[in-house]
Amino acid sequence: MDSPAAARPGPSLKARALRYLAAREHSRAELATKLARFATDSDAPDAVERVLDELAAKGFINEQRVAESLLHRRAALLGNARVLQELRAKGVPEDVVRTATDQLRGTELARAQAVWRKRFGQPPQDAAERARQMRFLAARGFSGDVVRRVLNAPADDECA
Repeated sequence: MDSPAAARPGPSLKARALRYLAAREHSRAELATKLARFATDSDAPDAVERVLDELAAKGFINEQRVAESLLHRRAALLGNARVLQELRAKGVPEDVVRTATDQLRGTELARAQAVWRKRFGQPPQDAAERARQMRFLAARGFSGDVVRRVLNAPADDECA
């Protein structure tokens, strides 16, 4: 005899989607991937798409909000390349990614300086330390030009 818990079906696709959205903003592509695992054979073939269409129509799924949320959470720590890569990995449409690129463009140097200052705080003493600091900033997604500018004039920028 099956237990009552085993006989009860899990939450609906819509309930699962709303749970994911309550935790943080998700792109349509992210939700589709997460919900596809729970779509059963008894569901209509397009059940996930129908749920996503309904949530998008009600404003629960908004790609612009996904981008703004990611920029708010990650941009202070990462360079443009890394932030944009994360947006693309989430399946955010390219027009929203271009808007995010425009927002990030003017602040990359200041963000890199802040990250460098927090992690290192002083200029490299030798070539090995310089290379280590450059690798650190490059791994965070800052462009080569910005990394060179940060390491070539850290004392000047602290006064500004």
